[in-house]
Amino acid sequence: MLICKVLLVISTVVVVIAEDDISSKFHSFEIVPDGISSAPENPLEVKYPSDAEANYGNELTPTEVKDEPIVTWESDPEDLYTLLLVGLDAPTRAEPSLRAIKHWLVGNIPGNDLSEGETLAEYIGSGPLEDTGLHRYVFLVFKQPNGKIDFSEEEKCAKNVIKCRLSFSTNEFAGKYSLELFGGNFYQAQFDDYVPILHAQFQMEDEE
Repeated sequence: MLICKVLLVISTVVVVIAEDDISSKFHSFEIVPDGISSAPENPLEVKYPSDAEANYGNELTPTEVKDEPIVTWESDPEDLYTLLLVGLDAPTRAEPSLRAIKHWLVGNIPGNDLSEGETLAEYIGSGPLEDTGLHRYVFLVFKQPNGKIDFSEEEKCAKNVIKCRLSFSTNEFAGKYSLELFGGNFYQAQFDDYVPILHAQFQMEDEE
């Protein structure tokens, strides 16, 4: 019995430390308050087909993140979630006049089965302009406490359309649909040779 109690205490401490570490990362990279007003408590696992993984501020290349990743989290299969990926630093971190760019948005996800969710913005990878340094790309998962949401008011963003993705407010979107921030992860990226290829697919090519 004593051993079980000790293990429970250790387990609890590990969870608390992990949550604190996630929060500190979101604050140290200034994602709070640049992107959201508070930090998530739970981790997300983000793995790309290139074998690259997001890991709370590590640098990945646009080439590595060009394809839609697999995102997983500890979920309740009975609950619904919304997944969001935003870029915070377009055109530059010093002058982010287009903040934020909506790179991916999927709602009404049962558990963490993205394939069963409702895609509101198709995935696009990172496309920071040349000589603009590192840009931050943030994955956020929200719980939908009131169940399924009618997203019919939201403009659907196809993969090759950039205009409907500009100047997106995470806080306003979450407030509008009473979403509860659940988990998060993020990486950084800067220009590489894939960026012109990505931009050539857009109907507007001069933004991230």
